[in-house]
Amino acid sequence: MPTQRVAVVGGNLEADQVRAFLEAHGIKVLLLGETLRSTHGLALDGLGAVTIEVADEDAERARALLAAADAGQFRIDENSVSTE
Repeated sequence: MPTQRVAVVGGNLEADQVRAFLEAHGIKVLLLGETLRSTHGLALDGLGAVTIEVADEDAERARALLAAADAGQFRIDENSVSTE
C-alpha cells in the first residue's frame, strides 16, 4: 500500500497521540522511526523523530484533521464535560 508522510513528531508521546487521533477518525497510521526510540529512548535534535504516514487515499483528510487540531477546533472545554 503506497503511503504519504502527513507529520513528523519528536517522540513517543506525541506520536501515540497523533496515531490515536487519526485512528479515532478511521485512518490507519504507520509510524516510522520507532526502533531507535524504543531501544535508546532518544528524542534529541530530531534523532528520535517519528514519521507518521497514512495510505495515499487518506493523506488529504489526515492533513486536514491535523490542521484542524492544531487550530484548536477539537479542544474540549470544561463546560462540555458532564460530571453526572
